[in-house]
Amino acid sequence: MKPLDSEDVNENGEKAEEAKDKEGSAVDENGEKVEAEVVTDGDDKDGGDADENTEEGHSAEKIVYYVTDEQQQGQYIKMFKDNKMDAVILTHNIDQPFIQQLESKNEGVKFQRIDADVTGALKDEISEETEKELEEQARALGEIMKKVLGNDKLAVKVEKLKDEKISSVLTLSEESRRMQDMMKMYSMPGMDMGGFGGEGETLILNANHPLVKYVTDNQEGENVDMICEQLYDLAKIQQSPLSPEAMTKFIARSNEIMMVLAK
Repeated sequence: MKPLDSEDVNENGEKAEEAKDKEGSAVDENGEKVEAEVVTDGDDKDGGDADENTEEGHSAEKIVYYVTDEQQQGQYIKMFKDNKMDAVILTHNIDQPFIQQLESKNEGVKFQRIDADVTGALKDEISEETEKELEEQARALGEIMKKVLGNDKLAVKVEKLKDEKISSVLTLSEESRRMQDMMKMYSMPGMDMGGFGGEGETLILNANHPLVKYVTDNQEGENVDMICEQLYDLAKIQQSPLSPEAMTKFIARSNEIMMVLAK
């Protein structure tokens, strides 16, 4: 991993140099400072809110976001860049056990893949009343999405994302993804891993996007099922490749949508 000429910004909105003065820099097993390649546009604006621990005597947890595939996770990288946030590039197999070692040796430091959650810095500020409205909207849309997709494990949230061009985002909790990666690593050849899919997934729908607004206002509409499937696949494809069967359906559905637009 080679460093770029850029200042890393953690989720607490602190630059790496500032954070070092307060918390101490991250070190490896030899006590050496850790450097990493950073995805950044060079701007020094703060990069988000910290996850505060409300118990007295506990400092805020420092989250370091990372990228494992610059192409596959390109949408998430764009969201971070647009909001002047950084993430380190960790593309090698050895990086996963390495970050676990860093976490064990640096109390309060947590590594989280860039698609594990949508941080507060990527959302619009909303009132308590609006928050309650979004929760009600999420319950209604969640029932529709689960029914259309046939996936009762799927969690659905509705958020007001700053980027109105993004209709949907799929997140997978860091804990669930690490468990899935471990199961895949130690699974026997030919073992069916389908049972591990979907655990920890959250579909985040952008309340600011016209498609989400359409589904909300036309829950019994003719094309709602097709739009819901498309919203999920568009989010899924940003995180990981679709299965051959899902890709076939996605292409057929995309053609169908274009035919509707052409009428």
